[in-house]
Amino acid sequence: MEFSAIDRTMMARCIELARSGAAEGEHPFGSVIANGADIIAEASNWTVRNRDESRHAEILAIAEARKVLGDSALARCTLYSIIEPCAMCSFCIRAAGIRRVVFALSSPHLGGLSKWNILGDRGLSRRIPCLFRGPPDVAHGVLADEAMQAWSDWRPLATRAIRLFGFFVKPKVGKIDADRL
Repeated sequence: MEFSAIDRTMMARCIELARSGAAEGEHPFGSVIANGADIIAEASNWTVRNRDESRHAEILAIAEARKVLGDSALARCTLYSIIEPCAMCSFCIRAAGIRRVVFALSSPHLGGLSKWNILGDRGLSRRIPCLFRGPPDVAHGVLADEAMQAWSDWRPLATRAIRLFGFFVKPKVGKIDADRL
């Protein structure tokens, strides 16, 4: 699968955000919410700075995008993230009604798609339609090498362990068919 120039540009911005967050003492996560080529909101993690585990980049970006656009407009947006969103972030993505999710690296042990299938579970919207809209389209692998390099530059030994234990992996590039999970 070929990623668009917009996908590559937005993921490059996520990687920049991750690097700047790491320079400020955070874990290197970054997220962007865009409507086409327009960045609506962006964030890096604030978990260390705020001593609050819920301050993930994806959640912060969703909160900011809601302020800018309101809830209904998020259905036209794409959320980009350097790493596959975790279960907590995936629930927020589903509740926000984000149309599409693109990430660089998969997280087989913690991922909200590959481990828990929250992003792809069609039953959530059938069982709880007042809270969850249908699952977003998901694509992964865009700028995966650059994303892994951002982590390696942050803490090389920690990143080697993360890779060794399979917490972050470079996925095969493409669109995920959530029905096959």
